[in-house]
Amino acid sequence: MFFLGVDMGSASAKGVLMAEKEVLAQVEFPSGGDFRLTAGRIREELLSKAGIPAKSVSYTVATGFGSKSVSYSDSILTDISCHAKGVIHLCPTVRTAVDAGDLYSKAFRMDEKGNLQNFLLSGKCAGGSARILKVVAKVLQLNVEDLGDFALKSGKRVEFNTGCAVFAESEAVSRIAEGVSKEDLLAGIHRALAAQLNVLAVRLGIEKDYALVGGGARNAGLVKALEAVSGFPIIVPPAPHMTAALGAALIAGEARRTSEGLFA
Repeated sequence: MFFLGVDMGSASAKGVLMAEKEVLAQVEFPSGGDFRLTAGRIREELLSKAGIPAKSVSYTVATGFGSKSVSYSDSILTDISCHAKGVIHLCPTVRTAVDAGDLYSKAFRMDEKGNLQNFLLSGKCAGGSARILKVVAKVLQLNVEDLGDFALKSGKRVEFNTGCAVFAESEAVSRIAEGVSKEDLLAGIHRALAAQLNVLAVRLGIEKDYALVGGGARNAGLVKALEAVSGFPIIVPPAPHMTAALGAALIAGEARRTSEGLFA
């Protein structure tokens, strides 16, 4: 039997196709302006990679910001529940994780089976999410994928005071005008974001092991900053941006095998 998990995030959409607990294919696309179209593209690409027809998929779970646009899903679950299941599958010792997402950040705890125990969300301001990095990348005319490497080259981190993405652009411009290097500015921004992420985890109560997932987890500068702020070694699962889609596929397999209902 084949199982499909789709994570329709606000910025990027991911899909994982599994047979039992083996990943057969995974894809990622920009979410774009038409979530329904992107969801269809995800299924088409996954089936093409695996070489199977759509009717062979036994169960599909959708999650994420645009999950209601996945017309072929059998169930919709919260992305935090799916992240928890995906993280435990990849990193069985993790009990606390932070998802550095594009729209929101989330801290959550789970048990040894990946069952969600508790969680906290960042506020509505995107300053506490990885979106602030996109804002600053535009100001500095850099690719967002390169920001972490620049931050790691810093010789003297500057304090970045703005915790709001709306004002981050003006503060970044001001700091550059003062002669601050891109590297030092980015080190300060990564430290400020890491501090906000860690506040969520501390409020929740950190139980080791501690992991970072989501798109922000691909940023080495953010991982290092979170380690410095928290005092904990930070675990980053393989393909950390895919954990919600992976978890959704795993839950789809469990649902099909047990024939039990699902609840978000």
